[in-house]
Amino acid sequence: MNNDAHQEDQEVGKATREEVRREARKEARTVDVTVVGAGPVGLLLAAELALAGATVHVLERRTEPDTALKAQGINMPTAEALDRRGLLPAAEAVQRETLKRVGPFGPAADGRGAPGAGQRAPWSRFTGHFAGMVLDPDLVDWSDPDLAAHTAAGGARMVPQRELEALLAEHAARLGVTVRRGVEVTALEDTGDGVVVGTSAGTVRTGWLVGCDGGHSAVRRLAGIGFPGTDPEIVGYQAVADIADPETLTDGWTWSPEGVYRYGPQPGRVATVEFGVTPADRSAPVSLDEVQGSLRRVSGTDVTLTALRAVPTRWSDHTRQAAAYRSGRVLLAGDAAHVHPPFGGQGLNLGAGDAMNLGWKLGAVLAGWAPEGLLDTYDTERRPLGAWVLDWTRAQIGVLRGDAKSAALRGIVADLLSTRDGTTYAVKKISGVDQRVDLSGGLPGGPPCAPSGDHPLVGRLVPDLWLADASRLADHGHGGGFLLLDRTRDGAFARTASAWADRVRSVTDDDHATPTGGPVGVPTGVLVRPDGVVAWAFSDDDGAADSSSSSARASSGITGLEAALLRWAGMP
Repeated sequence: MNNDAHQEDQEVGKATREEVRREARKEARTVDVTVVGAGPVGLLLAAELALAGATVHVLERRTEPDTALKAQGINMPTAEALDRRGLLPAAEAVQRETLKRVGPFGPAADGRGAPGAGQRAPWSRFTGHFAGMVLDPDLVDWSDPDLAAHTAAGGARMVPQRELEALLAEHAARLGVTVRRGVEVTALEDTGDGVVVGTSAGTVRTGWLVGCDGGHSAVRRLAGIGFPGTDPEIVGYQAVADIADPETLTDGWTWSPEGVYRYGPQPGRVATVEFGVTPADRSAPVSLDEVQGSLRRVSGTDVTLTALRAVPTRWSDHTRQAAAYRSGRVLLAGDAAHVHPPFGGQGLNLGAGDAMNLGWKLGAVLAGWAPEGLLDTYDTERRPLGAWVLDWTRAQIGVLRGDAKSAALRGIVADLLSTRDGTTYAVKKISGVDQRVDLSGGLPGGPPCAPSGDHPLVGRLVPDLWLADASRLADHGHGGGFLLLDRTRDGAFARTASAWADRVRSVTDDDHATPTGGPVGVPTGVLVRPDGVVAWAFSDDDGAADSSSSSARASSGITGLEAALLRWAGMP
């Protein structure tokens, strides 16, 4: 045998052996997706994947759920995500219990109105704060189109992170998701057709790996994904404690040369921020003496804490965003992809948005009806929102500091926030109701597609859309998938989408119904992605026009719907 033939045989043999190994890896794979981290983001992502038909399990290094004090509420996109999955009643029950503990924030605290009324009462009086400056709900213009379009889930805003995690754990368990606790990820290898994950409990073979394991993410580190950003300059604590002399503290937020502290709204709840200080060991447990020392330094009092009634937390203002949300078959979500100061609980909500966006896209790729390039839109859509949140929290640190320049700036911002326009602007930003995703451009590896269109709803979160039977469009999305609202007289849009019936649920409605208005009034047709983002919308504004022009408009709407379906829901 000559050398060329021998070399050729070797190459064939090598290829054959590699194929055998690849097939063996496929056979050994136990799940489609392994999610690392059983916090709210990991649990929500796992549930979305399960709804999409994927097999998924969750690995969590903690042996028990985290009971530390964290975010005390959720924003409107997170509340609406729960609503679309049928979890709104459970979330509203949590809010009612929370209000019992901390007291109502004013009238209409449950944020609910008469079902089917087409318009609900204003949100809970919980509006949030900017750098410790509490936003007055009486100054908010609740008739603002963005706010008025999102009211149905207003009674589920005060859902603390611990209770949210428990709610999502039950939801994921109902969908068959397994959570393996006490398992730490120690190594990973992306083999191109899967990921081999080394853990403290042995080797796991999985199709895809998603790190939802926090700011110190082992998945991000092992995948070699950079985490650029800014270093910490402050340290903060939050705790609920028994206080021997609470009268020494002032209710609300109070500034001093050393920092800022907040007392309330519930008895014993304290939070501190110290300037120019960074924690020596951020991984060490937070002690009573540590919290008391910080509170004494910032308040300038000899206040005495006698016991901690909840696990306290320590945080800083280090602010970072992953260089990439995806590397091959490894993806990041939540704090693994971005960290920042916790003002307003933005991290929890940002992570929930990541989970909703990634869940259906990865599920679609696994189901085979979407190209892998769809996953690239996860980074392009979520990264700008992450960058905005990082800057929003950085700005608050700049206003919060105790130096004279920051104090002067804080006075100006306080004046702006004492106006109707200023407060409404801040509430819209904090609540997330004005979020918009850029849907321009095609999908890498996908078919050519028409532009998304210029309808004002495209790229926005779907507003409350009431139907003639007193239900809402969101009520029809509990099983995941796309939703199509068709309010044409002949059901033309639903017929168009019938070829995608395995992925798109069509809801027809009387076109004379008067559902809740929004920034654009009542659309004739709306296609909503599983993450709540409007992919296509059509409004036949001139219903009294002649039949030929009406027919032309309907034809244009059908063409746009077909393009949106091909782009986001794959080939029929």
